[in-house]
Amino acid sequence: MALVNLDQPIPPYLLKKKNIKRLIVYTSLFALLFINIYAPFGVTFWFTVNKWQLLFYSSLIILTGVIVVVISRIIMYHLYREKPLSYFKYFLWVGAEIFFMALFYALFELIFLHDQRSFYEILRVSMLNTALVLLLPYAVLWLYFSYEDKSQYIEQLNETPPDRTNIEGMFIPFLDEKGVLRISIKFADLLYLEANDNYVNIYHQVEGKIESFLLRNSLKNLESGLQRLGMVRCHRSYIVNFSRVRVIYKNSSNLVIELDTHERTQIPVSKNYAENIVRQFVFYNGVH
Repeated sequence: MALVNLDQPIPPYLLKKKNIKRLIVYTSLFALLFINIYAPFGVTFWFTVNKWQLLFYSSLIILTGVIVVVISRIIMYHLYREKPLSYFKYFLWVGAEIFFMALFYALFELIFLHDQRSFYEILRVSMLNTALVLLLPYAVLWLYFSYEDKSQYIEQLNETPPDRTNIEGMFIPFLDEKGVLRISIKFADLLYLEANDNYVNIYHQVEGKIESFLLRNSLKNLESGLQRLGMVRCHRSYIVNFSRVRVIYKNSSNLVIELDTHERTQIPVSKNYAENIVRQFVFYNGVH
């Protein structure tokens, strides 16, 4: 197995909002199971309780500790959803999660359980246990997310490419947020969509000139319907008509899409969408 280049960005699926939510939920469940079976942190000495009371009290402590992970992942998502997060920084981030979660449990044991050991020893043991609590589900979920991502890619490659001849002549209706039709544009003339606060700018060609239409809606609402037609999200603010792509090239830092228009039209590709754009390019051009 090849060694990971620590300067390379982590796979985009690790920063997907859906996967972050799943990681938090599954890690919490694993931690709860771990603390009730393995009983670290001296939980059996909290109170004279039966197993159901222990489950209740341990749940409170685990869920409180997991707040560290929740806050950490929220910060990670907002900091790195539009810029790369290297493997090295990601591993440091996970190490920080282990440390602060372990610090919480160590302080809890010292203050509330009146543990007689030194704080250093309590923290050392707490870090070992917390590493198990976090690293095991993290590793399993990383493998699962990778498998899921590759399965979706293979499934996509095995699909029949769209009939572009029929699509080019279609008129695409655009509805506002209330479901009212505001404009219908021939697919062949459609260039790209750009987010604009609570609106979307729809760029299209009219007799060779680029014009825009301001629609009150969001890219998120429009994305699923447009994907089936070959329009692809390349940035948090852009969806592009792939049939109008002339060139995809890399500048000093990012991929850039250049459209087939008389005026030079360039659309940025954020790093979180770069891998998908390359896949779409391969799929759209029928290269298997």
